[in-house]
Amino acid sequence: MSLRFSSLAGSASLFCTLGLSVLSAAPARAFMFDLFPTQPQAREGRPLASAIPRETVAYGGPEKPGTIIISTEERRLYYVLDGGQALRYGVGVGRPGFEWSGVRRITNKREWPDWTPPSQMIARRPDLPRHMEGGIENPLGARAMYIGGTLYRIHGSNEPDTIGQAVSSGCIRMTNYDVVDLYDRVKVGTKVVVQR
Repeated sequence: MSLRFSSLAGSASLFCTLGLSVLSAAPARAFMFDLFPTQPQAREGRPLASAIPRETVAYGGPEKPGTIIISTEERRLYYVLDGGQALRYGVGVGRPGFEWSGVRRITNKREWPDWTPPSQMIARRPDLPRHMEGGIENPLGARAMYIGGTLYRIHGSNEPDTIGQAVSSGCIRMTNYDVVDLYDRVKVGTKVVVQR
């Protein structure tokens, strides 16, 4: 079943199979104030807008509230809410050759996680560090939610310009601002549906 997905603000329509449509023309404001003080704009007290604004959208699909749906084609993550709604976030996804799909669960959550690149990544990129402590320079960003049965995570990024792109090794990237919001909503055991 294909449903029309369009912005009430008059932007281009997109057809998708997720059962989603924009609920309001006013996207959630995605501003940060001093959340990440090493960024110059935050130090100066100016708001930082998310590359792709978070929005509340209508949801008419089969998944229950609390489910995460990732559309790698759209490069969007949906968190299903009560009352036929979902939060829609912009994400970065796996580059060609690193796309994947399936149904999994969140098995772990970490704030400012350490990063140990898997051996497969080290084989491709021997220049990478073998371990990196959590922090603003860490590529996992402010939060990480581990997707069980995979090497992948939903995590923040210190490269917000990659949001909306297919550049990762399979992980789902979000702005640090958005990943903190999602992290606070998600529990261990949350269902994750990844669609290509």
